[in-house]
Order: sequence, then structure tokens, then C-alpha cells
Amino acid sequence: MFRIILFLVLIALAALGATWVADQTGTIVMSWDVWRIEATLPAFILGLGLLVVAAVLVWSIVRGLWLAPKRIRRARRERRSARGRDAVTRGLLAIGHGDAAAARSHARVARRLVSQDPLALLLHAQSAQLDGNTDRAQRAFRAMAERSDTRLLGLRGLFIEAQRADDRAAAVAIAEEALKASPSSIWASQAALGFRCARADWTGALAILDKNVASGLMDKALYRRQRGVLLTARALELEQSDRDASRNTVMEAVKFAPTLIPAVVLASKYLSEGNQMRRAMRIIETAWLAQPHPDLADAYAHVTPGDSARERLARVETLAEKTPGHPEGAMAIARAAIDASEFVRAREVLEPLIAAPTQRVAMLMAEIEHNEHGDSGRARAWTLRAVRALHDPVWTADGYVSDHWRPVSPVTGRLDAFQWQTPLAALPSSRPALVESGVSDRIAGDTPRVEALPAASPDGQFAAPDGATPVIAVESSSSGVEAATSPTSRTQSDLDKTDASDIPAVIPIVRAPDDPGVDEGLQNDGFAEENSPAARQAGGLRGLLSRRGS
Repeated sequence: MFRIILFLVLIALAALGATWVADQTGTIVMSWDVWRIEATLPAFILGLGLLVVAAVLVWSIVRGLWLAPKRIRRARRERRSARGRDAVTRGLLAIGHGDAAAARSHARVARRLVSQDPLALLLHAQSAQLDGNTDRAQRAFRAMAERSDTRLLGLRGLFIEAQRADDRAAAVAIAEEALKASPSSIWASQAALGFRCARADWTGALAILDKNVASGLMDKALYRRQRGVLLTARALELEQSDRDASRNTVMEAVKFAPTLIPAVVLASKYLSEGNQMRRAMRIIETAWLAQPHPDLADAYAHVTPGDSARERLARVETLAEKTPGHPEGAMAIARAAIDASEFVRAREVLEPLIAAPTQRVAMLMAEIEHNEHGDSGRARAWTLRAVRALHDPVWTADGYVSDHWRPVSPVTGRLDAFQWQTPLAALPSSRPALVESGVSDRIAGDTPRVEALPAASPDGQFAAPDGATPVIAVESSSSGVEAATSPTSRTQSDLDKTDASDIPAVIPIVRAPDDPGVDEGLQNDGFAEENSPAARQAGGLRGLLSRRGS
């Protein structure tokens, strides 16, 4: 609306100006040598306007002809760029759905049309990767690394190719070069940190970690945890060579990660040596509340050197009361009670865990039977149950199980990957057990009690007495049938007295749950065809007539 009003106002002003010029009187005379021009004022103004318009028109024509080659070259360049961008787009889409031939064809077109376009270089490199052409991919990434706008992208591609070729030295050099070019590069910092940890260069890893938090690549909580892990790793490394540096380092680690179990155990050891028992007990209690662990219980029990076994038992009971009902607390009390010869107390705390015992629970029960009554039969029965019992939590990371804590996963190189948990392979199965758990109990019940255990053999196993026949227990597993010699031994006279009906069927022959069996009679389930003559019916015209007749 505003534009319309402005247009009408301009037309009105132009009309007023023309009317004013037409109303003016007078003559304009121009004399040049023998030439003399004489015109009225309106005619002169009209002629001057036409002359200006003609001059502008001529200038536009001349300028257009002068700039025509340049415009033609620019139009061709724009069409070429448009075709190149279209080839890059189609090539990236072909890489997305895995069409190597189409990606390679579009990459050639893009390289011919827009060879300096960063996306064309990326398409060329990725098409080479899709084809498996390592040399061509590396050449493309090197070309990208030499340019300022695609330097990080080229270094990232070279890093990936070095990892695929298992060239760790080249991968480390490329990651550190990328980290120098851009300290905020997440992949470069993580790669450099992982390689420093793999080489046990904890000082260099700590320096990279400080740069990451300064650049805002990680939050404060993650930084404190990972710094505590790195400090703990360095303290464990210095424990045998420089105990003072190890003590200072682990105390700093506990400040950053107060629930990290290896750091707390080592720090409590140093505090105990320095007669700072209360402080050692406080840091152990803090870590125990976060994650009960047998190493914490052992460190808490021995926090005061020279204590008796009963004093250690009382201290462990105090620690276990902070997490009531936790299995680690019960097993810690049982361990301390066995050391103090309080076997009744050990049985009492392990009673809730006997229904589904883990390997540690079964071995503790075997030790109780051995130390309290010298009952070799029951001890060996519990040892047999420990073979097939549930697994206890262990240090595991990325499917790798370790007998001790490690700062870095040996599978992926991930920092702080080990967790105290039950490995996935040891989780209980839904399949019914072929060997019942009560078999070992019945074997133990039938075994006569002996006063003293037989002497141990040189390999650490109990030697069977003269005339004893070891009972062989057969256990089925996913990999086959495994035979294990039971520690329970019975004399020949006992075997003669045993009735055959008392021996349980260890592996009964029963029908599998998914086996329907063989039916005795033929039954029609509604889907099978009946082949009896009465059920069959003639087809064609004869069949139609017979049906009509019926």
C-alpha cells in the first residue's frame, strides 16, 4: 500500500513539473561559429532529456559488449560448480547406502568439475575407503591435511587409516599433531590420552586431562574421577620404587575419587603405617557405603597392626552394619570369624547365602567344615559345589575379566573401564540343571565323618587314603560333558553296604521340554489332510453332478 501511494505521488510531481515547464516563456539561443540553435525553453528541456537517455542507452550497450566474455566465463563456471555440487551430493548419498560403483563414478565427476571443493575431496577419500583402496584414501586425506580449511578432517582420516593398518606410532603422531592444531578436538585428545595410558605415561595423560578440562571438553565430575584413576595408577606404579611419592600421589587421588577402591585401600595402608587409624577407617567407610568390596573389608580389619583375630572380627562386624543385608558384609564377617575360630558365628552369617551359594560362599563353608570338625567329606562336598556355583563379582571391562583392578581397558583402551560386577558369562541360565544341587549334599551325608584330613599331595590336593575310591561326578556344560573327580572318597566296604536304590539318578533320561514326542494314535489336528476314501471327493463334471445329486 505504501509503495502504491509513493508511486502515485511521484507521478503527480512529474505531471506538475511538466506543466510548470510548459507554462514557462522565453527562448534559449546557442551560437557556435556559424552554427546557431534557437529553441524555446520546453523544447530545450525535452531535447536535453532525450539526449541523456540516448547517452545512457549507448553506454549500457557498450558496457554490456565489453563485459560479455567475463559474464560468459562466470556463467560457465557457475554451471560447472552446480554440476560438481550435484555430483558430490549424489556421491555422498551413494556412500550412505553402500553403492561403491556409483560413489566412485560421482567422485570422478566431482574431481573433474570441482577439484578444489572440500566436499569433493571428502567424497574422493570416502569412496576410496568404501572400495578398500587404502593408498587412494591416504592420498586424498593427505591432500586435505595440507589445506588450512580441511586440515583437521584430513588428519582425522589419516588417523583412522593408521589405526586400520595397526600403525600405533603413526596414529599417535597424527593425534598429537591434530591436538596441536586444535586443542579443542575431542577425538584427538581422547586418542592421545588413550595412547599415553597404554604406554603407562601417567604424567603425560594427566597433562592432557588438564588441557581437556581447561578447553571445556569434559565436565568437572568426570575430570575429578579420571584424574583420581590416573593418580592411583601412578601411585601403584611407584609403590615399590618411591613410597613417599606413592603416598602423596594416592592421598591426592582419594581427594579426587573418594570411592575408588584401589586408591582407598592403598591410602588406608599408608595411613595405618603412619598411625592415622581413624582417618584410614573414615575413608574406607566412605568407599564401603558406595561399593562394598572384600579388599575394603580386609583393609578395615587390618587397619590397626597387631590386633587379635577377635578384635578384627569386631571391627569387621561394625563395617558390615553400615550396609545391612549385603552379601559382601556377610562374607567379610565369615572370613574374620574363621580366622578367630568363631565357626558358629561364621555359619550364622552365611546361612542366608547357602540356598544359592556363590563360589566364595561355598569355599568358606568348605573351610568351616575342615577347620571346625576336620570333616573331609563335607569339606569336599562344598568344594564340589563351588565348581558349579554362581560366580562372584570380579573386575571386568568390555567383557575382559581381571583378577585385579586396572586403570585402562586392555580391549578398547578406555580409561576407568573396570567395574566390580558379575561378568555376563557367569549370569544364571534359565535352563534346568542336569545335576541337582542336592546330590553333593546326599554324598556328604552318606560319607562317614573322619577326625583328621589326609595328608595333602605335593600338588596341593588331598590324597585319598588306601583303598578309597574317588567318586566321579559328571556335569553337563554348554561345551560338552566335563568329568571332575569329587573330593569325597568312600571306602570299598562302604560301597558294598550301599544299596543300589539309594544312588540318585544323576542324569535321568527324560523328554526335553521342547520335544512333543511320538503320538501313539493318529489324531487330526485340523490341518492335516484326510486320506480316507470317504473323505476324498471326485472332481470335474462327475464330482459336480455327484454333489448336486447329494
